[in-house]
Amino acid sequence: MKTTTALDIRVGIGLDVHPFAEGRPLVLGGVQIPFKRGLQGHSDADVLLHAIADALLGALALGDIGQHFPDSDPAYRGISSLVLLEKVGQLVGEHSYVVNNLDAVILAEAPKMAPYIPEMRAKIARVLDCGVEQVSVKATTSERLGFVGRGEGIAALATASLIRRESA
Repeated sequence: MKTTTALDIRVGIGLDVHPFAEGRPLVLGGVQIPFKRGLQGHSDADVLLHAIADALLGALALGDIGQHFPDSDPAYRGISSLVLLEKVGQLVGEHSYVVNNLDAVILAEAPKMAPYIPEMRAKIARVLDCGVEQVSVKATTSERLGFVGRGEGIAALATASLIRRESA
């Protein structure tokens, strides 16, 4: 039996927050959700995918999404966060790791997320080349407290667990 070391298992956390903006689509987990407002940001402002990317980068000790995809770079203006997450997933593989599991939560008063979560999980799993059973996405409100509760924006939190890929 192989002995597991601290370098075989890595864990990271991610957090992202974006305010609402008029005239933009609402994209969460790579899914466009019908709603009266989208989120403000340089890319598509997908807070869920940004939090997941930060969790993965944290597990690798490679900084955060802003270091890899700066909002000062016009190449990332309006880009799909699925593309950014795919690039982060490539970094995971380049460092000889695979996704063990992801657990994420969206904090929003509205809209209701439940109908869209299965598609979010499927898109995340596809981009990160892992099973949908390894991706957990949940949603909750903040009980009308704080900026989320006042309907000013959406936040997302994520944790990622990586394991070292078995050598061939």
